[in-house]
Amino acid sequence: MKRSKFIKRISASGFGLIPIVGLNACNSTESQDVDKLKEELIAAWRRSEKITLISMEQMPPESYTFKYAEEAMTFSEQWRHCVVYTCGQLASRTSLENPYKDIKLPVQMPKEEVIGEIKKMYAYMRASVEKLSGEELLSMTDFGGDDIPVWRLFYALENHIIHHRGQCVVYLRLSGVIPKGYYGW
Repeated sequence: MKRSKFIKRISASGFGLIPIVGLNACNSTESQDVDKLKEELIAAWRRSEKITLISMEQMPPESYTFKYAEEAMTFSEQWRHCVVYTCGQLASRTSLENPYKDIKLPVQMPKEEVIGEIKKMYAYMRASVEKLSGEELLSMTDFGGDDIPVWRLFYALENHIIHHRGQCVVYLRLSGVIPKGYYGW
């Protein structure tokens, strides 16, 4: 999508991010709008972390190797996948360094290690929002065959986590754990 079409679409969406003609101009309104976007993204990732940790804490440590079928990932692998995928996807589409570039996490990890890696992933995502400039957040990137702004990539990656978190709720039930109520958005 061309930058001008993107600017018209984002301005009409109610987001109010770009009340300027070009991205190089830096007035206080644009800066405030980017700051608001960053605050929203950080709040979204904090909320996602809280909901994820509630789900993870409920699974007994001995059930982190549970999987419902031979070809399925274990509970532990679901979360390991989220960590590696999320950080890798963001880093490959931005100027950010992938914290797992030279680290190979074990396929199976004990509960506390998986939770530790999840916390590191969420910290990385929040720090990434802060590190990226307004221009970088508004720049376009390819994801899933579409051109999307980098700020929207953050939501796409969180949606991927929601997908796996939903699977893990089923894992909880299959392990005899009644999940705590959904805490909504």
